[in-house]
Amino acid sequence: MLSILVLHGPNLNLLGKREPGVYGTATLDEIDCSLKQEAARLQVAVATLQSNHEGALVDAIHAALETHQGILINAGAYTHTSVAIRDAITAVNLPTIEVHLSNIYRREAFRHHSYIAPVAVGQISGFGPDSYRLGLLALVNYLNQS
Repeated sequence: MLSILVLHGPNLNLLGKREPGVYGTATLDEIDCSLKQEAARLQVAVATLQSNHEGALVDAIHAALETHQGILINAGAYTHTSVAIRDAITAVNLPTIEVHLSNIYRREAFRHHSYIAPVAVGQISGFGPDSYRLGLLALVNYLNQS
């Protein structure tokens, strides 16, 4: 059975409370629950982790090499700043899909650059919680075709 690591970056633990006009009202627990339901439908396993700490996300990416076949990541603000997360994804060479709840290209200019996009299979943004579901579907399809 395929196993996917789902990583949520900084401040995503505040979903449902944090800027609902930008990020919606779904909580992180609701998003994870929805992902687990979609994973069951797709007959894959998902493991989820949220951290506000860059090093914890890097450590999880490294550990994924032993357990998972792909990574679904919303690195939050680290998308635009973290060479370390980018390098960790490159180092483990696991297919990765980058997701964002909001459309980062319709927001502030500093959010338009992603360090992760060049090393990811693809990027999905702007569909709220559905970005995660669509990302999972895309990643599973990619892995099944590889």
